[in-house]
Amino acid sequence: MPKFISMEDAARMIPAGATIMVGGFMGCGSPHGLLTELARIGTGGLTLICNDGACPNGPDGSEFYGVAKLIHNRQVKKLIATHVGLNPEVAAQMNEGTLLVELIPQGSLAEMIRAGGYGLGGVLTPTGYGTIVQDAPHVHSVIEIDGVNYLLEKPIRADFALLGGHTIDRAGNIWYKGTTRNFNLPMATAADIVIAEAEHIVEIGAIEPENMMTPGILVDYVVGGME
Repeated sequence: MPKFISMEDAARMIPAGATIMVGGFMGCGSPHGLLTELARIGTGGLTLICNDGACPNGPDGSEFYGVAKLIHNRQVKKLIATHVGLNPEVAAQMNEGTLLVELIPQGSLAEMIRAGGYGLGGVLTPTGYGTIVQDAPHVHSVIEIDGVNYLLEKPIRADFALLGGHTIDRAGNIWYKGTTRNFNLPMATAADIVIAEAEHIVEIGAIEPENMMTPGILVDYVVGGME
């Protein structure tokens, strides 16, 4: 059973220099309250693994939406993502040499996280072969199988995974609304400590078994939520 703790206590669990995965796709499905608290505390030197760098303004009118808060505060030393074009601060910090950016094709990143969570040795993909991707740090080697060249990409894990769930029950089982499941699903399996932020907290049994998208056995802590 997960522990239900405050947003501040959860954010303070994350030490400087930690590697964190953050669910979401341009902020959709991200744990916004937890990210806001982490930005307020100012924990730095983070390695951030997520789909993107979010954007300066959110659809709710907020400034520095999602992980963009951490980037704006210069709390991130390395960003591993698939797309950063909508956040100009990523390019600015990268060009000035204060932020290391490692871009990975989106499907490859999802599979590398899945491999990390499932204990697999890596991912074989032809995507990126013959390009600069081939020389990236996440690529172990090139392997030829039946005349086709593949990149063997390393599995990815993190110290913490920060998830955003719509409904979480007292056992930690998570239901994601619509497309908010995105990277939250594989990230729940690929971190030493999983912290899930709920929009709503319900009693055990309120989520039908077939709708449990992330089982509570994977979740260590739950924050937020309205009864």
